[in-house]
Amino acid sequence: MAMASADYPFSELMWTMLVFFCWVAWFWLLFLVLTDLYRRPGVSGWAKAGWTVLVFVLPFVGVLLYLGTQGRHSRSSIVDKGAAERIADAKRLWDDGVITEEEFLVLKRKALSS
Repeated sequence: MAMASADYPFSELMWTMLVFFCWVAWFWLLFLVLTDLYRRPGVSGWAKAGWTVLVFVLPFVGVLLYLGTQGRHSRSSIVDKGAAERIADAKRLWDDGVITEEEFLVLKRKALSS
């Protein structure tokens, strides 16, 4: 019994694997877009419903529009300052007399622990 068959050549096997990979990647992209959409607190329920309908009715257009118009905003609200920047901000507040030394030390500890 032969492992490879002449009825299904190597080029068709590679094509099948490529199609399967693209199929899985497409559903993963849909999952990521819908997950991003539903995790956004700033998007109304009607907007979420509209994006969902668009993504399912016209999938390629919907996903590309979502990524083009909303993709950049998904990470802009999650920008994390480094510990050095947070300590510098706290030091500035302490120097300006806005916070006490104890509050500065608490902020410094929090920045270093995260």
